Amino acid sequence: MASKPPKADPVQDAPQVAEPKHAAAGIPAIGHTLRMAQQQMGVKRTALTLLRVNQKDGFDCPGCAWPEPEHRHAAEFCENGAKAVAEEATLRRVTPEFFATHPVADLATRSGYWLGQQGRLTHPMYLPEGGEHYEPVTWERAFDIVAEEITALASPDEALFYTSGRTSNEAAFLYQLFARELGTNNLPDCSNMCHESSGSALSETIGVGKGSVLLEDLYKADLIVVAGQNPGTNHPRMLSALEKAKANGAKIISVNPLPEAGLERFKNPQTPQGMLKGAALTDLFLQIRIGGDQALFRLLNKLILETEGAVDEEFVREHTHGYEEFAAEARAADWDQTLTATGLPQKEIEEALGMVLASKRTIVCWAMGLTQHKHSVPTIREVVNFLLLRGNIGRPGAGVCPVRGHSNVQGDRTMGIFERPAPAFLDALEKEFGFAPPREHGYDVVRAIRALRDGEAKVFFAMGGNFVSASPDTDVTEAAMRRARLTVHVSTKLNRSHAVTGARALILPTLGRTERDLQVGPNGKSTEQFVTVEDSMGMVHASRGRLEPASTHLLSEPAIVCRLARRVLGEDSKVPWEEFEKDYATIRDRIARVIPGFDDFNARVAHPGGFALPHAPRDERRFPTATGKANFTAAPVEYPELPEGRLLLQTLRSHDQYNTTIYGLDDRYRGIKNGRRVVLVNPEDTQALGVTDGSYVDLVSEWKDGVERRAPGFRVVHYPTARGCAAAYYPETNVLVPLDATADTSNTPASKSVVVRLEQSATD
Repeated sequence: MASKPPKADPVQDAPQVAEPKHAAAGIPAIGHTLRMAQQQMGVKRTALTLLRVNQKDGFDCPGCAWPEPEHRHAAEFCENGAKAVAEEATLRRVTPEFFATHPVADLATRSGYWLGQQGRLTHPMYLPEGGEHYEPVTWERAFDIVAEEITALASPDEALFYTSGRTSNEAAFLYQLFARELGTNNLPDCSNMCHESSGSALSETIGVGKGSVLLEDLYKADLIVVAGQNPGTNHPRMLSALEKAKANGAKIISVNPLPEAGLERFKNPQTPQGMLKGAALTDLFLQIRIGGDQALFRLLNKLILETEGAVDEEFVREHTHGYEEFAAEARAADWDQTLTATGLPQKEIEEALGMVLASKRTIVCWAMGLTQHKHSVPTIREVVNFLLLRGNIGRPGAGVCPVRGHSNVQGDRTMGIFERPAPAFLDALEKEFGFAPPREHGYDVVRAIRALRDGEAKVFFAMGGNFVSASPDTDVTEAAMRRARLTVHVSTKLNRSHAVTGARALILPTLGRTERDLQVGPNGKSTEQFVTVEDSMGMVHASRGRLEPASTHLLSEPAIVCRLARRVLGEDSKVPWEEFEKDYATIRDRIARVIPGFDDFNARVAHPGGFALPHAPRDERRFPTATGKANFTAAPVEYPELPEGRLLLQTLRSHDQYNTTIYGLDDRYRGIKNGRRVVLVNPEDTQALGVTDGSYVDLVSEWKDGVERRAPGFRVVHYPTARGCAAAYYPETNVLVPLDATADTSNTPASKSVVVRLEQSATD
């Protein structure tokens, strides 16, 4: 039997610290996976559920967006994926009786870990204006409440429709369709907080805002550069791909301010030798200073230009634009400036150059370590320059590989979840559905928070996610949310956002990926539906749940959107919402007519494993940019300036969490146990700053607005970070990230380069 959820929050103010690990996965990962799964699901349910994760006839893991190989293991999941599945397929339940016992004020005092451990939501719940408790409500009444608030708005642009990356293609398409028929492009999503910088840079340089490689390309690469990414914790199944690439002869360069266990050695739990010995992955570790990546790639580009025969001149001549301007800027790169920006020894950069020049097929992978800085977009443009110089886009075993962090975050964007839609997409919607979509750009995440703060938005509707905890500047975000007239969250489990509400609030419980989705068709019979997702490499495939729903009161996300649209838009709507709810195949038929690459959607997704969306740079070496070619770009080198006596902080995940979902209080690979309020600091920096290992400090961020932002009570932990750099877990440190500290162009929060000072904590 599964264990019961904790009645009280565990004490987290005295974390235990041990030496960090130098290998990931292996036998400990198996034990941890089974222990956590059985606590949530019990023995039988664990076996039945985990064996269907990421299988061709099963359901897509609700965790990361890493693709599945064509030939799959019986256990095609990682430790963190198993945790995500276990928390969704848990036997624990959050019933109306729970809310009667726990007023909202009480929920607001609880940790995110405790809230998530309570289990699955079972009923629609409503917090009336002035109320202290959520109370059960019918679905009909819930939709009436939303309709009351939306129809009372002075403009549809006073409503915000947020989307989490776990939403299916079908639900995302319907959601954006509803918002646009209502009359707004206010469709902020979690991409705004993570990979928006990637999309901005790639759209400008290669014409497609997605990665250009497939999984098979990693196996063909000579060199893989993993920059600003920790696969061992955030995308563990990527380690299997890197292991296979190494076996095929690839070299791997890791670029990161922290050593990461998974990139040091991977103990593959699916092979006996892997569990016992493992495979060393990284050939060269470049322990870069936070934010120094643009300077590193700029200098490498200078050195490539200076090496006779290193530039693929035919590719540059035939397929690129802007080379001369870029080359002039790159040749001016300065060794001294680069060494200051990166903190790297010259000999390591020269060693990296040797590996680059020896490679005919190079892939660069990256994640939030590159995307969440003020200068993230020019950094990623410089990565593209690096690949274009040697013709490493549009050939097997080479290309750009931004590694997305949430199951269908890329698919949501493909489906039109974007506050700045392309005119061609809106034209296609108008032609297909017969209404005129709004053309004015809407709010992204940061602008949505400002709109709530300033009273310019009054209704906030979230399709999944934990917006309050995921967003920057926590105090500002929470105050903004409390100014709303109505906040609505479509959710499977409790999170912090349910306790930070507008004047009125709704929690709408939905099916999870693991559960069967039965809809009543036109003939009155129930038919089983499936949904689709797009992975980080543009593969689209089906996802079919098999478990009985956690409650008879749950609705699927497509059903919620369809019923909401019918209630809000009424008889005047030109969209067949009732038809869509009954048969998801009809949604896919419309997607096929609106979105390029989805022709014969229903037929193609029936193929086991799905299909690849077209990608012109990869498939044809055709670049759909404004110039018709791949664009070299030139920009000044930027890197964060660090005042005397300060540290540069990056926010990151522990191993026992996924995004803002906290599965446990340990970070096994970094040696942290029973606590999350720790700050990892180089021992030489602690000595220079006059703080000691094990002491408690407040983290105080400093930014140009002069506002003091404070995260109190963090234990200092000696850790081999790059000098001048520190790291601490989010969402606890999101309070330190100013709302207006964002990346140029993409407006992504600059969560990876926060200037902080350490002050002795009053609790020390």
